[in-house]
Amino acid sequence: MAEELQKPLLNPEDFNREGIDLERLPLDEVFEQLRTSRAGLSTEDAEVRLKIFGLNKLEEKPVREQVFEVPQFYVESLIMGYGSCSSNGIVLANGGGEGPDWQDFVGIICLLLINSTISFIEENNAGNAAAALMAHLAPKTKVLRGGQWQEQDAILVPGDIISIKLGDIIPADARLLEGDPLKIDQSALTGESLPVTKRTGDEVFSGSTCKHGEIEAVVIATGVNTFFGKAAHLVDSTEVVGHFQKVLTSIGNFCICSIAVGMILEIIVMFPIQHRSYRDGINNLLVLLIGGIPIAMPTVLSVTLAIGSHRLSQQVFNKDMDKEIIVLLAARASRLENQDAIDAAIVNMLADPKEARANIKEVHFLPFNPVDKRTAITYIDSDGNWYRASKGAPEQILNMCQEKDQIAGKVHTIIDKFAERGLRSLGVAFQEVPEKTKDSPGGPWTFCGLLPLFDPPRHDSAETIRRALNLGVGVKMITGDQLAIAKETGRRLGMGTNMYPSSSLLGRDKDEYEALPVDELIEKADGFAGVFPEHKYEIVKILQEKKHVVGMTGDGVNDAPALKKADIGIAVADSTDAARSAADLVLTEPGLSVIVSAVLTSRAIFQRMKNYTIYAVSITIRIVLGFVLLALIWEYDFPPFMVLIIAILNDGTIMTISQDRVKPSPRPDSWKLPEIFATGIVIGTYLALVTVLFYWLLIGTNFFERTFHVRSLSSNSEEVSSAVYLQVSIISQALIFVTRSQSWSFMERPGVLLMCAFVVAQLVATLIAVYAHISFAYIRGIGWGWAGVIWLYSLIFYIPLDIIKFTVRYALSGEAWNLLFDRKTAFTSKKDYGKEDRAAKWILSQRSLQGMMAADLEFNGRRSRSSLIAEQARRRAEIARLGEIHTLRGHMESVARLKNLDLNVIQASHTV
Repeated sequence: MAEELQKPLLNPEDFNREGIDLERLPLDEVFEQLRTSRAGLSTEDAEVRLKIFGLNKLEEKPVREQVFEVPQFYVESLIMGYGSCSSNGIVLANGGGEGPDWQDFVGIICLLLINSTISFIEENNAGNAAAALMAHLAPKTKVLRGGQWQEQDAILVPGDIISIKLGDIIPADARLLEGDPLKIDQSALTGESLPVTKRTGDEVFSGSTCKHGEIEAVVIATGVNTFFGKAAHLVDSTEVVGHFQKVLTSIGNFCICSIAVGMILEIIVMFPIQHRSYRDGINNLLVLLIGGIPIAMPTVLSVTLAIGSHRLSQQVFNKDMDKEIIVLLAARASRLENQDAIDAAIVNMLADPKEARANIKEVHFLPFNPVDKRTAITYIDSDGNWYRASKGAPEQILNMCQEKDQIAGKVHTIIDKFAERGLRSLGVAFQEVPEKTKDSPGGPWTFCGLLPLFDPPRHDSAETIRRALNLGVGVKMITGDQLAIAKETGRRLGMGTNMYPSSSLLGRDKDEYEALPVDELIEKADGFAGVFPEHKYEIVKILQEKKHVVGMTGDGVNDAPALKKADIGIAVADSTDAARSAADLVLTEPGLSVIVSAVLTSRAIFQRMKNYTIYAVSITIRIVLGFVLLALIWEYDFPPFMVLIIAILNDGTIMTISQDRVKPSPRPDSWKLPEIFATGIVIGTYLALVTVLFYWLLIGTNFFERTFHVRSLSSNSEEVSSAVYLQVSIISQALIFVTRSQSWSFMERPGVLLMCAFVVAQLVATLIAVYAHISFAYIRGIGWGWAGVIWLYSLIFYIPLDIIKFTVRYALSGEAWNLLFDRKTAFTSKKDYGKEDRAAKWILSQRSLQGMMAADLEFNGRRSRSSLIAEQARRRAEIARLGEIHTLRGHMESVARLKNLDLNVIQASHTV
């Protein structure tokens, strides 16, 4: 063996060429071929092997591309549109006796470069931050290096000895060493629906999950040489189009189709009917293309996402045993290393933690798993007798015991009493093992007692749940604890006590729950107790079928299916590799308060993107409709270069919206495309008509000259173009203040960066209109008098924009028609327009399910079911908080009477 270890190590190609199959060789030969031993590798040897075999990872996209990828089809569509603009400026515009339009071509290229550069810089910064976070969250594995076990990133090499336990994701292909069989979930690799039993010498594949057991293994392949790596190398990755990508594609298609309709209309009218010159017609088409395509949309949305990402105790049953013996047995059935919270609490109850293994020899330890819900130890005492001790879920422990029928009633009574105080129960039992083998069934189990565990919610949990409910996010508790514990915890957290046992999910107890179907029961409940992993998955699935967006938190391997199924899977801090792998969001700090922060941050990001999309659609409609009407009615040719200047200044201002100060929506929001398109069409049409009216007043009347005593511009087309340019620029950029606000635009203060960008852009636009004389752009300065008139005109027509926004939103929400026809408030003679009747009806609909609401209650109103359910949850939470206050008040009065204190003085000074 020593001679074998001195031979040079083969690389993966040599293994294949010489026909060495590490998957099937006996374990001793595997150690020989890999030049390793059960003592593991030295640190120096591991570094040498890392150079031979490479890193233990697959080729993958950079983090930036994974997180901030904008739909490729959408980007290509917009770039093709602007590419057609530039080709239009060079090729198509090269006619009519004039040379190519180089100015427009250069301007378009500059606009594309500016957008691309800003997008790249912001995505790169946020991508680096995301990469650092993902590196921090990288899976860890226990590896034997230099004779010592150490936990490190899964940078393994063939020959390493690793430890695999419940919840671990297998970091590399490996062969199992001596130990108990494992249950391995390799469905992601082989499609097998059930976990597979793996024994000593069997191979486990990288990427599979340990569902049961604990064992050591020797690594035989890493990275691209693993089973998973070879499969990934042969198969192209499937591109999944998400909802966000579909929304952006729909918005882009709408804008492009609007431009296409306007261009077709112009072509039909300008050339056959108006007989316009070739160059004038091409310039008008170029105006629509440059001004209508929202080229900044990919940049604004990706930068917005990037910046948002950059910112996220004893009861004895056996009379022959006292409580110290029960605690000692429970401590023996606990781990001394890699302890979880329960094991640590039990072992620390001993005077000396070393007592847990004092005077005994451990033969075998059965770790906890979600199926058996218990741990067990087989040991030999100082007299040579074999025993087995176990602790775990009381029901599981009780079912093992011989006297369960005699003591079940007493056990359940004590469990319920503990649960009413918010205490979880842990059963303890032991047996003799006369056969003196670790695999023998042993003698009858004896139930020793119950250990109550006080597992209080975190100090910030109640406040987190209250904030979530206030944000319209319903919260449900899904726990494996007893129903009484779930209700007590729900009461403590102020989230309601409308809890049900898991049996209600399986169609049992029909007499008790027959009033509500299972889907409605799940939708309206505050939580469920005694659940198993399959219950969690079904709860998430049914809520999704009811059109809810579901977020699921979890930490264990049994939570992974539900985390994967949920719309937002959230792995809490210190969760298993399996849970992290299945989750969309991994918390790096203890507690759930960060989830509320994530909700608020996400809503702020969404609000910014929604504000911009409404703005982009509105501008597309205003440019297309406005300039089509000017071209077709008055045969007016607006200079394409000035549209390019408007686009550049607008994009510079709009980029700052990614860091704008926004107020997150107090209720869940979604991409309502009909609302976005309708709002954009109405506002865009209004702005187009404002520009058309301005042009008519400018050249068809002497209104401005007579009212403001300014000189006439109608005889000079270049000055007319300057005036139209300034009016379009002012009102277009000012629109962002309307779309960014949920109420009156002047009531919600914008971010400093946005305000500064607007001032600078409009100062530049005004100076161009006042002083510039650009011959190729066909503009001439109009002076400060006309600039003041145009600013006043734009300000006057800016004011109705908020009213238009409210009107469209009100009409689309259905509330206008609901008030007019359903509530008939416009035609009622009741006091306060029937306000009291409506309030009474609303209160009735909010009655709690806890005996306060009829089972056959139907929600026939126009309000959404989600809104009503959220209101019910808040009401139940308020009832729970009032119950908590009542309990505290009663406790205070009891203490006051006991100590002979004056209640009036106390109540005058303190209010509960």
